[in-house]
Amino acid sequence: MFSRRSTSASLPSQSFWGKFKGKKTDRDSEYRDKQSQMALARQRLLTLAYDEMETVRVLPQSFTELEAVAREWAKPPPDAVFCLRVPTEFASLHASVCLTHRLVSGPYIYLTGEDSYQIAIMGVQGLRVEIVSDAPPPPDEPPPPPVTEMPATFNLELSPGQQIALETTVASADDVDMARMEDGTVVDGMFWGKLSIIHTDNTHTVDFTGTRMNNPDITPELLIDSKVMGKLASASRPSPAKCHLIILAPAQQYCDVILTVNPLWSLSMTWPPAENVGDHKHKYFLRVHPGGALEHFESEMVVTSLYYEAVPDPAMVDSNDFIAPRNGFAMPFRDFVSHLMVVLDQLGMSLHARTTFINNNLHAFSAHRNIAYRFLSPTKIANAIDISVTADPCVFTRLFLIFRGISDDDLGLFAGAGEKEANSHNWRETVGWSENSKDTSLFRVLETSVWEIT
Repeated sequence: MFSRRSTSASLPSQSFWGKFKGKKTDRDSEYRDKQSQMALARQRLLTLAYDEMETVRVLPQSFTELEAVAREWAKPPPDAVFCLRVPTEFASLHASVCLTHRLVSGPYIYLTGEDSYQIAIMGVQGLRVEIVSDAPPPPDEPPPPPVTEMPATFNLELSPGQQIALETTVASADDVDMARMEDGTVVDGMFWGKLSIIHTDNTHTVDFTGTRMNNPDITPELLIDSKVMGKLASASRPSPAKCHLIILAPAQQYCDVILTVNPLWSLSMTWPPAENVGDHKHKYFLRVHPGGALEHFESEMVVTSLYYEAVPDPAMVDSNDFIAPRNGFAMPFRDFVSHLMVVLDQLGMSLHARTTFINNNLHAFSAHRNIAYRFLSPTKIANAIDISVTADPCVFTRLFLIFRGISDDDLGLFAGAGEKEANSHNWRETVGWSENSKDTSLFRVLETSVWEIT
């Protein structure tokens, strides 16, 4: 279906003021041509990747300039192996055809000179170049100096009305940093636990075991065992809806993806991290490639899909109301997986996409002896989380599966809504599937979501 939420950045080409034109001189025309060329040049960006590090630069005009930029950033030793390659999904289509038998090795095009570089950048607005070298990656900023010693104060109540303060200095064994863990996590905050002080003969020790408090405003009198708190929170909290968003574009282009979340829902996780722009909206600024690669500039990550989890308000979740014989179907687990594969095939998903969808959720499915399920309509999905993109036209396909486990007794309630009835149901009409979702010349968005109602 074509989205009404899509917007276009284009402006009307004919206007009242366009009818008044002054005389153009050759110098004016030349100046405007140079301005246009410079504007286009600024849009061509280079993403350099080395090991786990990336940087964005202006795309050089020649292979010599590219190599100089790469060497200046990576700073390899003179005798180190150094070569440049481009993932095939980022290169131009012309490069993939022309260089197939000469410079392509697996999923990469290796740049060996000016000819291969010019072919690789032909017709693309940006390029990703990976550095292959045995030299160490560019150094990060130097870490802060380790904390090996710090003052410590213990305010203790020995008995009601009898208090004492112990002031001492805590030193690190073997000069280990006490402020940070090995992964860089800072050790600070307020901790709740047990302090043990022992004075026995020649043994004098102080030992503390505790848990960091997420909310320092909670007084110790209100605290109970963290394991009990975790179990209570898990039992009362509804499970999140897990959503994957894939974007397929006919050509490389920049776009914004905006998720508008209903106040009764909240995003508990996004990856790559989405920008919270307020008013329950979260935005991604991306560069989309025809091969399905998505460049997220804020996190400098390249992914094939956006992932986010949405959690509903617990007061609105009623499992019996969301999936019932009047709007869903039920069957034993042993029949559900093969049935779901058939349904996903009818909804246009490829064999790879269907297999990945099943594998990612098989553990949750197998936890139940019987499963009741349904797919939501596009209107109901948009009421919870609406999606808009700055591309026009845009074809949306949103598949939102909700399911819950049921007992053998409850399975009898679905006597007229079993596997036989589910096989004959028109799921394409339910989800609003369109033939345009297969049109490679259109900008397409595919979202697959799964929500287990507990």
